[in-house]
Amino acid sequence: MGTRRTSLPGVGTRYDFTTHAGQHLSVVVHHDGRRFIGFYSADDPDTCQSSVPLEREEATALAHLIDPAPLDAVRTDGIDLVTEHIQIGSRSPYGGRLLGDTQARTRTGASIVAVLRRTSAHPSPGPDFRFAIGDTLVAVGTREGVDALAAIIAGG
Repeated sequence: MGTRRTSLPGVGTRYDFTTHAGQHLSVVVHHDGRRFIGFYSADDPDTCQSSVPLEREEATALAHLIDPAPLDAVRTDGIDLVTEHIQIGSRSPYGGRLLGDTQARTRTGASIVAVLRRTSAHPSPGPDFRFAIGDTLVAVGTREGVDALAAIIAGG
């Protein structure tokens, strides 16, 4: 199973997901909140077989059917604010470094409001908080700011 995130300038972000069984699907999140789910053949992973457009509220309803636990602790319907989980992977230049090294808020306008670790949560981490590989950052900001933060954390 793997997930890949690709920025689509002027459009939004595409998330590609491959299941353990090798099935491939993508979710395209447009800047205006629309989403499209695309389904692909294992024989031709570049050709979309079908897609389903979803409005913001439809995507939220679908997400709650898949995982009834709340995805966001903050409701952001109707305002230009998103919350997202960003993982510090093994390729991130920030594993073992301080939150302040990211200059996240200055560079992107997005804020890291919590860090989730395997057995603990660290709300409101300060600039001296040291990240570890596998940490999940809870980020809040505009879609563009959170996407920029994810690219910085990934090393882009």
